[in-house]
Amino acid sequence: MSTSVILQQMGVIVILVSIGIYLYKKGTVDSTVSPRISSIVVDVCNPALILASILSGNITATHKDLLIGMVIGVIFYSFLIILGFILPRILRSAPEDRRYYNMMTIYTNTGFIGIPVARAILPENAILYVIVINVMYSLLFYTHGITVLSAGKEKMNIKKIFSPGTIMAVLALVIFWFNITPPPIISNSISYIGNPTVFLSMVVLGVSIARSNLIGGLKNVRIWGYVLIRMILVPAMVAFILHSLKVNRDAVLGVTLMAAVPIGNLPMITSEKMGLDTELLSTAIAVTTAVSIITITALMSVLSHIL
Repeated sequence: MSTSVILQQMGVIVILVSIGIYLYKKGTVDSTVSPRISSIVVDVCNPALILASILSGNITATHKDLLIGMVIGVIFYSFLIILGFILPRILRSAPEDRRYYNMMTIYTNTGFIGIPVARAILPENAILYVIVINVMYSLLFYTHGITVLSAGKEKMNIKKIFSPGTIMAVLALVIFWFNITPPPIISNSISYIGNPTVFLSMVVLGVSIARSNLIGGLKNVRIWGYVLIRMILVPAMVAFILHSLKVNRDAVLGVTLMAAVPIGNLPMITSEKMGLDTELLSTAIAVTTAVSIITITALMSVLSHIL
């Protein structure tokens, strides 16, 4: 994975996001159409893309690699839970905003953005670690995440853990572990369903940026503090530690990318359902998403050069 390849692929993503902004400005994709496309991506295309990654036959990782990935995932999210408590205090956020910064620290966009970007710029074997991180994300959000966001008022929703994305991710890991090969008609269908993921997700991302108060968010000093710590320093630290521990290159790339993605939409969507104020979350999502195009490109380019 050379720097030029990363720059080219991220350039493609910029173009696709720009198309989303254009379609929103033109009125083709409005606030009614965008959520429907998001549902298709989250519930159909993205899960298929995860499974297609395993069924491609290009992943040559071993069972040991998967187990190592699971251990890394547990340590990674344990660290983020601790950081989620500390970071709001470092940023000196208002007490009422601390739970939102907590959510922003832990629950980033590992699925909607992370998986398509990973497919675009990472080696095939790195996708295995991306899948592991996404499984753990779902397990954690509907237990720990719901509790923190609601200040303990909402109960853990175990049923929601089993979303199409989580089920497909777990299925992908099972297929990988047992080396299952489905008939071509099944694998080809899954591949075709997963193919539109990158385009559709980036278009929705562009619409989200176009709808947000991006200019106002860019003036928020605390959001820039978040970007510096969570999207630059944390991924750099993750890469340094994993590389120092002699973890294989694909794991370093996969986990570092997952550490570098912007804030996810799920905390905001859940906050809306709870009747909470989502202004901070929506603004921060827009800013970090726009900035991530630069930070991810720079970080992964440097990392690919070092590794």
